[in-house]
Amino acid sequence: MIELLAPAGDLEKLKIALMYGADAVFIGGQNFSLRARASNFTLEDIKNATSFAHQKGKKVYVTTNIIPHQDDLTGVKEYLKALELCQIDAIISASPYIIDMALKHTSLEIHLSTQQSALNSETVKFWHNKGVTRIVLARELDKYQIKDLVSKTNADIEVFIHGGMCMSYSGRCSLSNTMTDRDANRGGCAHSCRWNYELVEDGKKVSNKMFSMSSKDLSALEQIPYLIDAKVFSLKIEGRMKSLHYIATVVSTYRKLIDTYIKRGTIDDFKPYLIELQKAENRPASFGYLEGIPGIEQLLYDKKNEQPSQLFIGLVQDYDEESGIATIEQRNHFEIGQEIEIFNPNGSELSFILDDMTDEDGHPLDVARHPQQILKIKVPFKVEPYAMLRKK
Repeated sequence: MIELLAPAGDLEKLKIALMYGADAVFIGGQNFSLRARASNFTLEDIKNATSFAHQKGKKVYVTTNIIPHQDDLTGVKEYLKALELCQIDAIISASPYIIDMALKHTSLEIHLSTQQSALNSETVKFWHNKGVTRIVLARELDKYQIKDLVSKTNADIEVFIHGGMCMSYSGRCSLSNTMTDRDANRGGCAHSCRWNYELVEDGKKVSNKMFSMSSKDLSALEQIPYLIDAKVFSLKIEGRMKSLHYIATVVSTYRKLIDTYIKRGTIDDFKPYLIELQKAENRPASFGYLEGIPGIEQLLYDKKNEQPSQLFIGLVQDYDEESGIATIEQRNHFEIGQEIEIFNPNGSELSFILDDMTDEDGHPLDVARHPQQILKIKVPFKVEPYAMLRKK
């Protein structure tokens, strides 16, 4: 069975990812991780996360994927041994030093990070022979090259299928470091490629039009059947800093598509899956390199094309079957009379017209205005904790 791997920026997102269909999650600890601004996990958090995942028969991988400078090397061995005690399922690493330390001093499973730019079977064989069990391929390969590479190696192969795409080679960007002194390869990327720029020659603006230099996000829905048939081991979603709703929507959509293809051997229509993905808060997307060298249609020159969604309006905390009252945490504005869609962890969707809402103390409300306020609403069917409310 192919693995669906999802991101998790904190324990709540980890639970959402696993409940909505991920087979495994990758998380960042507070050391040696490439998302310094994410809500990274303490060792105690990692232990709790791993326990929760293992109870569900699922896995947790921890990123130790910085490209370390000399002063980053202190404490590597101790941290790796601490991760081993947390009983995580693997680390994801790019540094030969960190990989060597894990091989010498722990029994941790090791996955090679995409930062190592594995683009050919000989590179994969080198790392596999060294003791790395899984290779996360560079993102600059098309699906035909991926299939050929998989056929020539015994290593497990992981491929990115959804999320942000770095405009630099395999994510090894120095733009942020040069412009802001925030090192992308040590967890501090300022996403400088997404800023707005002016084109200037001899001190004069060439054009009044602002532009950015980033790529569109990756969305490989239509390539999934090919990657499954190519015997890719793991399909990876990017986005540890994304919202709960984004993670739930993206994970659930790919879960449905993967399961449908494995069961039926075909996908008759990709449109329902594409529509579902559009409900998430994401930028314009394309297939990246998977269909060949990207053209202009895979790039994002105009940052204003971003279209954040406010469909996500609440998260279910509890449901009283006797009264039909759901306790929710509000996330966006909504009001009495609106049609509400309940998006469940099992992927099902049910709708109703909201006609009864109070605050936590029972005071009637016509409008929900305050994010994270606890509300009580009447729902005419049973809902589960962690179900999400959307505007229809």
